[in-house]
Amino acid sequence: MTGLDRRPAAATDATLPRGPLAGFAAGSLGMGVWVTVPGLLLLYFLTDVLAVGPWLAGLTLLLPKVADVLLHPWVGHRADVEQARRGDRRRLLLLGCALPVAFAALFAVPGGLTGAPAAAWVAVFFVAGNLLFAAYQVPYLATPADLRIGYDERTRLMAFRMVVLTLGILASGLVAPLLTGGDAASRGGYQRMGVVLAVGMLAAMLVGVAGTARLRGAAAGATTAGHGGWRALRTALRDRQFRWLVAAYLAMSTTTHLVLAGVPYYAEYELRAPGLTTVLVAAFVAPALLVTPGWLLLARRVGKQRALLGAQGAFAVGSLVLAVGRPAGLPVLVAAVAVLGVAFAGMQLLPFSMLPDVIRAARATGAGTYTGVWTATEALGAALGPYAYALCLTVGGFVASTAGESPTQPDAALAAVRYGFGLLPAVAMLAALLLQRRYTLDSTARAAS
Repeated sequence: MTGLDRRPAAATDATLPRGPLAGFAAGSLGMGVWVTVPGLLLLYFLTDVLAVGPWLAGLTLLLPKVADVLLHPWVGHRADVEQARRGDRRRLLLLGCALPVAFAALFAVPGGLTGAPAAAWVAVFFVAGNLLFAAYQVPYLATPADLRIGYDERTRLMAFRMVVLTLGILASGLVAPLLTGGDAASRGGYQRMGVVLAVGMLAAMLVGVAGTARLRGAAAGATTAGHGGWRALRTALRDRQFRWLVAAYLAMSTTTHLVLAGVPYYAEYELRAPGLTTVLVAAFVAPALLVTPGWLLLARRVGKQRALLGAQGAFAVGSLVLAVGRPAGLPVLVAAVAVLGVAFAGMQLLPFSMLPDVIRAARATGAGTYTGVWTATEALGAALGPYAYALCLTVGGFVASTAGESPTQPDAALAAVRYGFGLLPAVAMLAALLLQRRYTLDSTARAAS
């Protein structure tokens, strides 16, 4: 059967209990650390602690993602095979729980390594970490599509996830810079940060595995074998609604990770106060704790598509304010970052709740193939964002350094710091908005639920 999911309402309108919802959402705490900390600190770690030139640092973060684009859909296929054979995807989730080891190793660069050798060390463990992230995230995100729940309940499920994910992003985004040593960050500080956060990641991810099992027990769907390999991938990519949603999400993911990578540079070189990194991160992430219920209500009233377009537009406007820099005044700049944070909350909740809508509407292959492509897109955006910012720094002539050094940056580099943090994200988010407008499933999906 193709087209919309037209099973009787009784089969799709189950209300999920809060206990299993909370347990499932707990897994996002660990995912939040992996999504946030490398995106926030890894480029800065390379250029300002390990003396890696910005062009090489950008490549170090980008090239490992090439493997992700190819391997994540394969992980999705394996998740569908597990679902068909065993009735769940638990084994992949447990394999993904090795991610904290790769995370700790990522920042444990041996003391004698700087420049290209240090970049190679980071690249190796970044590849390993991204693959383990896929092993957890792909089956984890397939869960909503596996359940017999409707349009609004899928949004509610992802709202729970979003709140917990926000807690993970906020906590790690605030704590990580402090653990590295703040203004006096050092190699030892980064190693300490990696180990401490890895322990928390592991605990949260194990709770998520148990919570996912409880959630599946509360509203289990039918087990489907689907078809695998390139045939499944072609089916997903031929899905028009999925293509436009994925394309828009790639632009959104690239933009948000670009901003995240630029925070330490903007705080140090534009605002001239490295300690403001934590303030900007808090302003970017904390609003989600307050506004996620609002996005949920708005999506129920006007639909996910209209709400998402509004979030994208608000992000673009806030970014333009940041391009003004110091003349705008610190309160205005922090408020602009908060606007980005409000929009970011919508862009985390809504696309992730639209993904299972697309999967249930297609009914052509297993959910894992779709989520495999989705996580590959997410990973690619997480690399393209820092790479784009690194290119801005390279064009501006940014001077790399080791920890403790404070080289004088040319005026062009300082301009690149500002425009890369404000103007470039505005342009990229407008592209996301134009792509998202091509998605047309939402109104039909609402009517069918």
